[in-house]
Amino acid sequence: MFAKLAIISTLAVLAVATPVPGDGAGQCNVGTLQCCDSVQSSDNPSVQNLLGLLGVALDGLTIPVGLTCDPISIIGLPGNNCAAQPVCCQNNNFNGLVALGCTPINANL
Repeated sequence: MFAKLAIISTLAVLAVATPVPGDGAGQCNVGTLQCCDSVQSSDNPSVQNLLGLLGVALDGLTIPVGLTCDPISIIGLPGNNCAAQPVCCQNNNFNGLVALGCTPINANL
């Protein structure tokens, strides 16, 4: 009887102590990690003009657009400091000038 209780208790403790994946905060699961000077809505007239000059048609979609973006390889390494806005963008980068579908991330993790 005592052996069964010990085994069940041990299994319960292990189940509670088993790590589980977090919510992914600060990770870039889809797309690329970028450092953008700013992030604006695609319905901003200045952004619309820039997208028009680049030939990017969003067909009425309102999405966040990163402006003047550079890729970040790994947060925390020397030389990878982002003094502006670290964002996760959906692989739609137009020569670093604009990046589409950008979501700000918390780089202080």
